[in-house]
Parts: sequence; C-alpha cells; structure tokens
Amino acid sequence: MSDTTSRTLLPEGLRDMLPPDAGFESDVVDRLKKSFGANGYSLVNPPLVEFEDTLLSGVGTALASRIFRMLDPVSNRMLGVRADITTQIARIAATRLASAPRPLRLMYAGQVLRVKGSQLEPERQFSQAGIELIGAESGAADAEAIVVVAEALQALGVADVSIDLGLPTLVPAILAAHPASDAERLRAALDHKDVAEIKASGGSAGTLLTALVDASGPFVEASRRVAQLTLPAAAKAEWQKLVDVAEGVRAAAPNLLLTVDAVENRGFEYHTGVTFSVFARGSQRELGRGGRYTLTLSNGTETATGATLLVDTLLSVVPRSAPSWSLYVPFGTPRTTVAAWHVKGWRVVAGLVKTSDDGAEAKKLGCSHVLAGDTAREVAAK
Repeated sequence: MSDTTSRTLLPEGLRDMLPPDAGFESDVVDRLKKSFGANGYSLVNPPLVEFEDTLLSGVGTALASRIFRMLDPVSNRMLGVRADITTQIARIAATRLASAPRPLRLMYAGQVLRVKGSQLEPERQFSQAGIELIGAESGAADAEAIVVVAEALQALGVADVSIDLGLPTLVPAILAAHPASDAERLRAALDHKDVAEIKASGGSAGTLLTALVDASGPFVEASRRVAQLTLPAAAKAEWQKLVDVAEGVRAAAPNLLLTVDAVENRGFEYHTGVTFSVFARGSQRELGRGGRYTLTLSNGTETATGATLLVDTLLSVVPRSAPSWSLYVPFGTPRTTVAAWHVKGWRVVAGLVKTSDDGAEAKKLGCSHVLAGDTAREVAAK
C-alpha cells in the first residue's frame, strides 16, 4: 500500500459523503426541519463536544460506554464527543430553557459519533434529526411526537410507515407483583422472545409474560388479547398508558400502521413510559425511535417525550427527485446573465477559461444544458 493510499484511509465506521449524496442528505434534513417547524418545534443547535460530566448526567448515563473522551487543554477537564443529541436537548431544557413556558417544543439535527458500531449498525458517525416535547405529561404528547414524525416521513415520500409501540415499564411492574427467581435470566429470555426459557425462568410471572409475548402484533389484536389477561394493578395502569397513546395516534392518523411489542426493552434503557420504533417498507433497519423519559432539574424532575430519526438509514427509503437542470455558461458571460438564470431556478456553472467546445465542457462538468446566445441548449447525451 502506498503512503498516499494509507493517508486517505478512514477509520472503521467513518466515511466521506460525496456529491450527489451529501446534497441529498442536506435536502432531506432541511425538509424534516421544515415539517417539524410547521408543528411548532423550534431549532436548537448544541455543540459537538461537551464536558464529560454534563454529557453523561441525567438521561445521558446510559451512553457512558459509547462516547469518545479527550482532555481539554484549556480547562484540563475531560470532554466527551456526543453520541446522541437527545441528551443535550435534555440538558438545555433543564438549564438554559428551564424557565421557558411549557410545553416546550424543540427540534435538532446534527452529527453524532460513537466509540463502536454494532453488527446491524456499523457506522460510528451518523446524522440524527428529531424532536422533543418537554413538560407535558399526557398521552396526547406521546401521540403528537409519533404523528409529527410519521407525517414528516410521509411528506418525504417514505412509503408504508409503521410504528412499533413498546412499554419498558410493563415488565418491572409485573415482576414487582410476581417476583421471578432469576430476573436477569428472564430479562435475557424476553429480549430474545424465547418463550420456552421465559416459562422456565419466570415462574408465575413467566406465564403472564409469555402471554404478552404472544400478544405482540397489530395494536387492535394485541389490545384485545391483553384485555383478556389478569394484570397486576400497576401493570394494568401502565398498559392503559400505551392504549391511550395508541388511540390518540389512531384518531390523528387512522391510516398509520401501529404494532405493539409490550416486553421489548433493548435500547430504551432511560425511558420511563411508552416508547416506539419507526419502520418503513424498503428498510429492514429502524428509521428512528423515541418515547417518554424524565429530566432532572435543579428543583426536581420533569417529564418529556420525543423521537430521533437516523438520517443515514432514512436516505435509503426517501425517493430521490429528478436532478435539477444545470446550465453551463461560457467564460466571460456577464454575472447579470448568471443571476437571471438563477431567478429562473437553474443551477449555473460558469466557465473559468475559454474553450473551443462549450458543449463538451458542459458535459464534462455534469451540466444538462449549455448557454448558446440567450438559449439553454440541451447537452447531447453522447
């Protein structure tokens, strides 16, 4: 391997994004922000790097193993590179915007970096975009977060968006009433939907949890099945929260597919209520996820809900619009002429040297048309 080649290699999980993909990503993010903004969400832009102790406080504690750390030569304190923007929004809401009127609606978009990727998500640097609805306790807030995200995806042309609802508080409520002899083993079995193992390690709780696993699926059918179960009082109250959210979503977006996996917990470690994952036809990976969590304030706590979209994954299911017309104008073309074509909506590439064949130069630079007099003439394909 040559020295030049070795210097251009990137670390595992990192990549360059080149034209036209970089422009496509930027356009998708802009359209997401426009959709979020239309629903009352205001943009915030936290820094890429923060002090480690603030980055990992509150809901950020679950991300301790994912962040890059470095020593700040100015303060001599440890810094962390953000692995998730939601934790930063939580900090802003609890500090800089602690006195702002509630409910507080915020949106964000930016890059995050993680120490390691996973088998399903090998990328270590990727884009996030999302919303947070802070200071509203009702199920209507959770429903709004789901509907706003689904509508934003549908506006992008994403086909067959579906939402998988979860309830990480349900299993602990059941285990509190029906303690299992080996809760850790049971939790692992639940994560893998291993019904035989759930029954073997769960005791009386195992029978109930097995029924919940079997009830997973479309919301209407899952709701019917769970209604036939005898849940402990606390678990029943938690389940009703999910039902309320689902009914709110169905009222606002009746055509949105809702499914339920009431025992799923992986990836929702800091959530304290109804959670959800976002899927769509054409992608086997999640497009995003969200749910309810709790913020720690100087004078107490505050509840919030929100959603984060994985933009890099989202790009694979967003239809690409036809490339815009681009016009090559020969060297020496007045800038007023260029401006006039801009007004018409054209992308204009100006020649920097006089050439003998403007059409060939236009084709080389990827332009669809070349300026001939006052006319945009289409460049021959061959």
